[in-house]
Amino acid sequence: MKYSRRDLSMLLPVAIATVDAVDSAAAQSSPLASKICRYEDLPVHENGPNKSRPILQGETHAGVPMELHETELAPGEAAHPPHHHVHDEMLMIREGTLEVTIAGRVASLGPGSVGFVASNEQHGWRNVGTTRARYYVLALGRDAG
Repeated sequence: MKYSRRDLSMLLPVAIATVDAVDSAAAQSSPLASKICRYEDLPVHENGPNKSRPILQGETHAGVPMELHETELAPGEAAHPPHHHVHDEMLMIREGTLEVTIAGRVASLGPGSVGFVASNEQHGWRNVGTTRARYYVLALGRDAG
């Protein structure tokens, strides 16, 4: 198929508009600024006997979405049913004991322990201790959408 100069000149405004739209979207999506979060200032969301505290949400300088929150689970509770998603996730235990299942592997994790869930792996956890479990979840990456 051959294109004339006239055909190409008609495509030029569309190409420029597309580049402008991409530049505009990139400019609107600025990375997270440096921030200090005092624990006592974090908002608390209650869900029955459980609590969560959102900490950070945005994008890194490289444009990678990032979300960090703390969850507090009552004994015997699970955060949610086992599931999977596209983004990666890191679990960092602060207090208590969680039974963590990732891709069929089960481990009991206590304070200072870390779990990493790669993209699309089935995972879930529950508090198997006698006290509240407190842990951080760091989600990295986009989900399909």
